[in-house]
Amino acid sequence: MANETARREAAPTAAPFEGSAKAQAMIERIDRFARDELAALESARRPTEEPGGERALYEQVWRRANALGFYGMTLPESMGGAGFNLLDQALIKEFVYATGSPLAPHILGDLTGPPRVVGLIDQVTPDQMERFILPVVRADKAICLAITEADAGSDAGALQTKAVRDHDAFVLDGRKRFISGSPFADIAVVLASTSADPAERQITAFFVEADRPGYRVEGGYKTMAGQSHTADIVLENCRIPASNQIGATGRGLALALGRITQTRLLLCPTMTGLATAALNDSLAHATKRRQFGQPIGAFQAVQHMLADMAIDLAAARALMLSVARTLDAGGDGRAEAAMAKLFCSEAAFRVADRAVQIHGGEGIIQGGRVEWIFRMLRMYRVLAGTSEVQRNTIAKDLLARKGA
Repeated sequence: MANETARREAAPTAAPFEGSAKAQAMIERIDRFARDELAALESARRPTEEPGGERALYEQVWRRANALGFYGMTLPESMGGAGFNLLDQALIKEFVYATGSPLAPHILGDLTGPPRVVGLIDQVTPDQMERFILPVVRADKAICLAITEADAGSDAGALQTKAVRDHDAFVLDGRKRFISGSPFADIAVVLASTSADPAERQITAFFVEADRPGYRVEGGYKTMAGQSHTADIVLENCRIPASNQIGATGRGLALALGRITQTRLLLCPTMTGLATAALNDSLAHATKRRQFGQPIGAFQAVQHMLADMAIDLAAARALMLSVARTLDAGGDGRAEAAMAKLFCSEAAFRVADRAVQIHGGEGIIQGGRVEWIFRMLRMYRVLAGTSEVQRNTIAKDLLARKGA
């Protein structure tokens, strides 16, 4: 799949670039990397059905992005990060995904890199920092977050995985399901119940090394976007030192979900970036594709689809950037981030759907970019909280403001 960077003239939006000069400089560097290096890596890519089979390629992206200062940009400056606020992060991330590259998630480490540990930095011990956090920051190791189980999806507190204290160790038993990045992760942050009474919902977090006896990855899944990044983690009598516990007992959910507002917001630029790529590809196709002696972009039906795509994208970007500014100013923004995640996921999917329609037969052939973007964007209406969960969050906030 050809990699075309977002440096192409982008579709008009109602929200111009409002980030810092430092963020603009970062975007320009990422653009050069995408043109000069990422395209070559992508052309050499050989997708595999084996879960985790592309790790060697991903490592090349991680390490090069780390050397160029992209990989850990979300980290605090004290750890080598760029110190970007959320607005800058959103704009940079949007640009990365607007390249339309399947390797985009690995430039910033979204799947198994620094963004996965940024919320843990203030919770870990010096020993844990050395053993678990810094190797991820340096792109030497990959990490995944293992929360979901067969009966604990949206209801994350219903976990059945157990962690039983045994002197200076914990013994873990359970099965984590649909864990992104698990096929090639070196470390998992596992949430488990540390209470004998399931009703107590005492959930605690642990670092678990993938090479521990009793830890295995099983049942690799291929997502609808064609990725082999997801599998189950099975823990059977998996013994870890007590020093692997993260934070206080019973604070696992609070730790894992402590940045859920920022997490939901920062999913939005992934969606708007992919939607930007879909719109740009559709504009190019409408200009080049000729039927009945003229470009299909001359037909009003196609023009209206392009207009609707631009409207959806502009509205989604405006909401995303507005919420970023709210959070950067110290606002709570929980409901607003849920609105942004909900609206961006649904608006971006509408953009992708129209892109497929404009491309016609080319749009429904696997291997084409808009077809891949369509499948990618459909997943985001489920990931990190379904649209229905977002609506619950929004409604509860509205009712709470009225004292209901």
